[in-house]
Amino acid sequence: MKIRNMLAFMLLVSLAACARHPSEVFRDPNMDFGAIQTILVMPFANQTREQTAADRVRDVFITKLLATGAVYVPPVGEVKRGITRAGINDPTAPSAEEVKSVAGIVKADAVITGAVKEYGDVRAASATSTMIAISMQLMETQTGRVVWAASSTKGGITFADRLFGGGGEPMNVITEKAVDDIIDKLFK
Repeated sequence: MKIRNMLAFMLLVSLAACARHPSEVFRDPNMDFGAIQTILVMPFANQTREQTAADRVRDVFITKLLATGAVYVPPVGEVKRGITRAGINDPTAPSAEEVKSVAGIVKADAVITGAVKEYGDVRAASATSTMIAISMQLMETQTGRVVWAASSTKGGITFADRLFGGGGEPMNVITEKAVDDIIDKLFK
């Protein structure tokens, strides 16, 4: 009886470990995403020790978003000019009024903000690897409310890294994977 209970417990733990995480996406069902033609990408918040992480991720995100051909993304300089003209003190966390203002100046249908939460090397005992964690929000410009939000984490220490050592994939590779994941979630 004890062995059967132990096996049942181990099976339950195994199934729980394999279970899918709940969706990491919020999508406003009342928003007409097909009407969005121009998306302004604000500077991302950097919550990492790597000083250039947010700029690197934003650059990859803008390039990949433009590559979809689905929307236009104004150049970074145009966005910076709009932020200055709108008088936004913290462009990484604009208020609803600031979103409406900068979108009116730059002529955008939506505004994306984001945060880079993890970027770079991670360690666990003797194993090291690379990791990225990002989150983004899309705000419509009529009211400034969030109509879509998603996050993605890529990289990290794998079983193979622990067993054989290794440094994981290059940062540009996992950055592109995380950004691709976010863009897939945006266009789902």
